[in-house]
Amino acid sequence: MKALLVLGLLLLSATVQGKIYERCEFARALKARGMDGFRGISLPNWVCLARWESGYNTRAVNYNRGDRSTDYGIFQINSRYWCNDGKTPGAVNACGIPCSALLQDDISQAVACAKRVVSDPQGIRAWVAWRSRCQNQDLTPYVRGCGV
Repeated sequence: MKALLVLGLLLLSATVQGKIYERCEFARALKARGMDGFRGISLPNWVCLARWESGYNTRAVNYNRGDRSTDYGIFQINSRYWCNDGKTPGAVNACGIPCSALLQDDISQAVACAKRVVSDPQGIRAWVAWRSRCQNQDLTPYVRGCGV
């Protein structure tokens, strides 16, 4: 009985944690999904952005008290503008998806929404972590040794 309880707790923690990508694994996944060079944004920018936004965690969720919105997933996409979580006042849902879609281990919908975000005039500058941690930095270490 004790072994089943421990196994159940381990499975629950894996479910809540989601997939945490390794740096190179994430870089390869993004390259395979057409992110390298999308809207002129190089792959190292995307890898840096996700490192500082979510730590490459597909299930990262952060609540923003100021505007009562929430950031979801590996790219920390905001519920005020990009997805519908059913609780953010005045949400726009420009990606046309439920925010829960951004929390899946399969990052295809998160990538598609991130592409939509950078297609807006603000581009990659929409992400605070990119502006504070990646902009005007040498980003080559983010893809070094990844074969991309």
